[in-house]
Amino acid sequence: MAIYSEHSISIYNSLSSKKELFKPINEGAIGMYVCGPTVYSNVHLGNLRTFMSFDMIFRYFKHLGYKIRYVRNITDAGHLENDADEGEDRIAKKARLEQIEPMEVVQKYTVDFHNILNTFNFLPPSIEPTATGHIIDQIEIIKGILEKGLAYEVNGSVYFDVLKYNESNDYGVLSGRNIEDLIHNTRTLEGQTDKKNPQDFALWKKAEPNHIMRWPSPWGLGFPGWHLECTAMSTKYLGEKFDIHGGGMDLKFPHHECEIAQAKAWHNCSPVNYWMHANMLTLNGQKMAKSTGNNILPDEILSGNTKQLSKGFSPSVARFFMMQAHYRSILDFSNDALVASEKGFLKLMDALKTLKNLEASTAPSDFNVSKWKQGCYAAMNDDFNTPILIAELFNAVKYINQIKDGTNSIDSESLITIRETMQAFVFDILGLQEVSAVGSHDEKLSETIALLISLRNQARTQKNFALSDQIRDQLVEIGIHLKDGKDGTTFSLD
Repeated sequence: MAIYSEHSISIYNSLSSKKELFKPINEGAIGMYVCGPTVYSNVHLGNLRTFMSFDMIFRYFKHLGYKIRYVRNITDAGHLENDADEGEDRIAKKARLEQIEPMEVVQKYTVDFHNILNTFNFLPPSIEPTATGHIIDQIEIIKGILEKGLAYEVNGSVYFDVLKYNESNDYGVLSGRNIEDLIHNTRTLEGQTDKKNPQDFALWKKAEPNHIMRWPSPWGLGFPGWHLECTAMSTKYLGEKFDIHGGGMDLKFPHHECEIAQAKAWHNCSPVNYWMHANMLTLNGQKMAKSTGNNILPDEILSGNTKQLSKGFSPSVARFFMMQAHYRSILDFSNDALVASEKGFLKLMDALKTLKNLEASTAPSDFNVSKWKQGCYAAMNDDFNTPILIAELFNAVKYINQIKDGTNSIDSESLITIRETMQAFVFDILGLQEVSAVGSHDEKLSETIALLISLRNQARTQKNFALSDQIRDQLVEIGIHLKDGKDGTTFSLD
């Protein structure tokens, strides 16, 4: 059942640098495009955070009942080193180094990308187009921009004329960069470029003899510029103007700025209403990046096979760790942070197990379940504020444990509400998985603690209270708390 009409969502729009009330172009329907990976190496944890943020947003829109078309591309050509217009294609370079075909590189790392996302419980996008599958579309866009006089051809390459475009438009509208400052801060190297101006960017590049990936065009053999593919694919599947365009903060300039310029030059309208940017995951205080080697691979999180970690962690613990920070905040990765997140995650899972077995009563309660539920939605409606949502979930965890301990109660209607709401936000929206599904707190742990409880009970029966207390106290030291009740002894984890 669609409930989106009951919720007003505010989204931080990078275009205006403020939160705005979200109003889709077509009521009940959303078009969202997110820049996907360049598949020349394994996806790293920093990449994963960006895609996870938009997976969470996708999940929330679906939960509210929107009909959403989510397009996330695969860049399999045209992305040169250092995000520039000169240099070697990243995929072609990898193919040369590994002595395989470029499309073998693409296939290898696309499969890896999908496997990692499946491991971390991502929902697949509605459409996942590739740059090489849309060469004709890109050529047609270039023709249209050339006809309008906003691009020029030189020696088989086509460049976008930024200064010409800026005469009647604002190049820098997204990033806040001033064209005069860009000109002033650019050093021109005579004879080393075909561009009229250093700020211009490639729409089509002539393929040099050693460039493997090439296609025929009206300007000769070549390949499309990196910025063009997203304009071609987003507008093909979402229309000339669509609701949301997302990506990492590092793509705001020049990539997304160039996308706006291309689309406006081609269609005479701004292509996107809401630009959303996810912030970085840092390691040692520095941005994670494949190109610099300062990164951790998702597989290393699972195995613990890295000097950064003391052990491996489950996919849901890593996901929970990332959801504890707002998607627009920088999040620094550390072993201590993951250990703390694991404790919180296990506490949440234990509460959910307890919730399944709770019984309703008619006794009064001081916890307002309806108000709590509203607080969960309020957090997500405020620019998808997952840290506030998680704080609300732990308010419910505290309440659940109070009911279990007999210090609070819940009526039947509230019990149904809290079960349904926890299910929706923990699993459907945050995308976490139950403990049994991810193998963190499994039967072996429960059986081991049950054995210790049995030994403690034997010690108490034999009046060996020193041993009984020792078992209890040493379990507390490692974060396992025993609670004696009329129905026996239970345990909880920090």
